Amino acid sequence: MPTPESAAFLAKKPTVPASFDGVDYDDTKRLKQAQDAIIREQWVKVMMGRLVREELSKCYYREGVNHLEKCGALRERYLQLFKENRVKGYIFEQQNFYSKEEQ
Repeated sequence: MPTPESAAFLAKKPTVPASFDGVDYDDTKRLKQAQDAIIREQWVKVMMGRLVREELSKCYYREGVNHLEKCGALRERYLQLFKENRVKGYIFEQQNFYSKEEQ
């Protein structure tokens, strides 16, 4: 059963999607919300990688010398998350959005 979200949590939750699609750059408030949403999504992905890393370290400790066989799926998942999910910021996406609009 999911935990109900408090009013304080809902007030801080982003109301715009994590992209610059449809954001008016003259509306500073919406632009800042889009930037915050992008950073928030990137941090969520990084934290997912951290959780997998913690489970991997527990598996290594638990399995001992058999960790290569028993923890292979976690190892592959961690390496995939480590490669893809980094905090890059929003500037790159914002610049690419400008170039899409100009064409």
